Amino acid sequence: MIASIIVTLTLMEAITMDVLNHVLFHLGEDAVTWAELLGFVTGAVCVWLCVRATIWNFPTGIANNIFFLVLFWNAALYADASLQVVYLVLGALGWWQWLRGGAQRSRREMGHAAPRTLLVLVALAVPATWGLTVLLRQAHDIAPFWDALTTSLSLAAQWLLNAKQVENWYFWIAADLVYIPLYAVKRLDLTAIVYCLFLAMCLVGLRDWRRRMQSAPATRTALAVSA
Repeated sequence: MIASIIVTLTLMEAITMDVLNHVLFHLGEDAVTWAELLGFVTGAVCVWLCVRATIWNFPTGIANNIFFLVLFWNAALYADASLQVVYLVLGALGWWQWLRGGAQRSRREMGHAAPRTLLVLVALAVPATWGLTVLLRQAHDIAPFWDALTTSLSLAAQWLLNAKQVENWYFWIAADLVYIPLYAVKRLDLTAIVYCLFLAMCLVGLRDWRRRMQSAPATRTALAVSA
């Protein structure tokens, strides 16, 4: 019985991988697969949900991580693939933080990161980038420093997003400015295009979150007066 279950699961995994790696069309030199296309769609939806500050960005982001994991693994971009696993774990933690990370395990409120937190994240990004660069060189990555830098920036951004802090957008914007030419060089043209979309939405997200924070004190004052 157990053997038949294992065989069935293995077959299902093989079929799923074959479907996700099936080439749909070509965009320049990029053979676009289901994994890349679905990664495009879920990634765009995830960022838009972040802009709207809705908790549903996390399950959507987890789906995006799975599609990009398949995409990058098939392209032999093992560092990018491994990063998706880290994002998946952080996404699950962020989901819980937004849902139960507030006062008395209530929903977490939007806020600003303390200057000390930002300084720590920037300080940690330096050795993290250096260490990852060394590791990626040994893995024969085609752009070890830039991959390491975007990884460090993205992890810092995800940490701040999990805490629902406005400054997460600055780190995402910095990472996207590097990701766009990086994926173009790696001949993942559709992914490079979607990161241009991500960059535009990050700018909108920064604007909207800052507006929400500016209006929050006025809203709380109005509620206190009406009470």
